Amino acid sequence: MRRTVFAGLGLSLALSSGLASAQTPQTIRTQEATVRAVTVASGLENPWGMAFLPDGRLLVTERPGAMRVVKNGQVSPPLGNLPKVFDSGQGGLLDVTLDPDFVRNRILYFTYAEPGDGGAGTALASAVFSETELRDVKVLFRQQPKVSGGLHFGSRVVVGSDGKLWLGLGERYRRDEAQNLNSHLGKLIRIEKDGRVPSDNPYRGRNDAKPEIWSYGHRNIQGMVRHPQTGKIWLHEHGAQGGDEINIPERGKNYGWPVITHGIDYSGAKIGVGTSAPGMEQPLLHWTPSIAPSGMAFYTGDRIPAWRGNLFVGSLKFGTLHRVVVDGTRVLRQEQMLKEIGDNIRDVRDGPDGFLYVATDSPRGRILRLEPA
Repeated sequence: MRRTVFAGLGLSLALSSGLASAQTPQTIRTQEATVRAVTVASGLENPWGMAFLPDGRLLVTERPGAMRVVKNGQVSPPLGNLPKVFDSGQGGLLDVTLDPDFVRNRILYFTYAEPGDGGAGTALASAVFSETELRDVKVLFRQQPKVSGGLHFGSRVVVGSDGKLWLGLGERYRRDEAQNLNSHLGKLIRIEKDGRVPSDNPYRGRNDAKPEIWSYGHRNIQGMVRHPQTGKIWLHEHGAQGGDEINIPERGKNYGWPVITHGIDYSGAKIGVGTSAPGMEQPLLHWTPSIAPSGMAFYTGDRIPAWRGNLFVGSLKFGTLHRVVVDGTRVLRQEQMLKEIGDNIRDVRDGPDGFLYVATDSPRGRILRLEPA
C-alpha cells in the first residue's frame, strides 16, 4: 500500500471572524484533543451541504430547497433563482461546492433531486453566485432514468484534481440497477465542467453503457472528498443493515452492490452471494452495524494538530462524528466523538481557518465549529 504523509495548511484564523456566534460553546473531550463545539449558525431547516466563500462566509443548502449565506452568526434569506426541487423523503436540495477559480468567475456547482417524467432523479447544475441570487443556472447532468419514490439520491459533488466534476449517486432503492451500465443509478459520475463526457471515461463510445460512468456497484453515496495529497477521490456509501463502506473508486471498477455486501437486508435476509466475488472490489473500510454515514472530510488544518491527516465522517444514526486514522490507504484506528451534541451529523467540512465544521440534520439544524478548548 502507498503511504501518505499529511501536512497542514496553516491558514489564517481571520476567516473565522465572519462566522462568530454568541452561543455558549460546548466542551467535548476526545481521545487526542479537548475541543469546543461552537454554534456559528442555528435554525436551519435540515442543512445538507456547505461551502466556504473566499471571504470566510459560508454557503449552506437546506434540503427542502433553500440556499443561504451565514455571516456573523446570521443566516441570510434564501438565494433567489434556484430550480424547483423534489422535496420528499431523502430528496431535495443537496450538495454545493465552489469552482477552484471562484474568485474570478463566481461559479458554484450544486446537486438536487429534480422532479419530472413521473418521478425524480439527481441533477447537477452550475450557477454564478450573485450575493442574493444565482444567475445563469445550467443543468450539467441529469440522472437517468427518473423513478418514483424518495430514497437514495446520493449525492456529493467534488471538483477533482483533474479539473473534472465527480458526482456520487444512489441507486434510488432499485438494487439491481447498480449493476446496470445502461443506467446512472448506483454510479459514480465524472464529467467536464460544461457537462461534456471526458474522452478518457471508461465507457465512452459504448452503446450498452452510459458514458458519464466512472465506477459502478454503489448503493447510496453521501460522502465524497478529494485526498489532499494524492488527489484521489474517496467516497463512502450506505449499506443496508450493516455494510456501510469507504471506497477509493478506480476507473471502470465494480464495487459490488447488491451482489456482494458486508450487510444484510432489513428483514434479516441475506443479500447477494456474500462478502466477495470475482471481479468485484473490497472496501477500504466497512461499518457493521451501520452508522448511516453522511459528509466526509480530511482535516488539513493546524489548530488541532493531533487530528491532522485524519478522515472525518458524520453519522445519521448514532449522532456521532467518526475520526478515522489512516496511513496511506491503511486504516489504523477509529474514534467516535460528539455524542454530547445530541444531533445526527449530515455534513463535515475542513475549514479554511484551520477548524473543522459540521452540520446537524434537524428541522432546527446547526452549523458547529470544532476548535481547541
